[in-house]
Amino acid sequence: MLRFCLICLLPLNLIAATDASATTQPSSFVVSWLKAQTQVHSWSADFTQTRSLKSLAQPLTAKGHVWFSSPNQFRWELGHPAQTIAVRAAQEMLVIYPKLKRIERFPLTGQQSGPWRDALGLLEAGFPRSQAELESQYDILSENLKGDSCEIALQPKSTAARKMMPHLTILFGTKDFVLRATELQFADGSTMRNDFANPILNPELDPQLFSPEIPQGFKVVEPFKKTD
Repeated sequence: MLRFCLICLLPLNLIAATDASATTQPSSFVVSWLKAQTQVHSWSADFTQTRSLKSLAQPLTAKGHVWFSSPNQFRWELGHPAQTIAVRAAQEMLVIYPKLKRIERFPLTGQQSGPWRDALGLLEAGFPRSQAELESQYDILSENLKGDSCEIALQPKSTAARKMMPHLTILFGTKDFVLRATELQFADGSTMRNDFANPILNPELDPQLFSPEIPQGFKVVEPFKKTD
């Protein structure tokens, strides 16, 4: 499983027991939420990440901060100070471990293939800009209203991606249409939920956030690079 999946998502708990072959038509809430995404040019928020593993009696939690810039740039920092940083740069995905002085590089040149590349493609889309864009990558399995929030359960259309992440869930407000939480369910049954707080819509972001310089002394590796 990709290490960056331990921090991401934008683009998830409570997956309904629904026939995977059935696709739910989006409600007026989802349609309104998708329309609101066209006004999202940048976004930042604090988050609390909860990681649930079958091997652990209690889930693991950590806090961090995320920045997003349309259409597909993002930066996740997990921990204070950051223990792990995931950056979607122009032509690559970087996962930085400051304490270990290690950087994992995942090229985004379009030449790579396989389940990890398909899974990364789900994250590259950022905020969906339309119903067509959402439905091009996901099947909507179910929708649930919870107070003033709407939760939609999604399934990736890509068979390879489903082998890594069978389900995703998005929670957003039904009044302000602000993203409140995401959860990913992995093939091993583990889940990773991100609950967002203190969101800022369309802040002015420093481009350097998404193009970090590699410090001297850091080792750069490509985990999925083929070797002779």
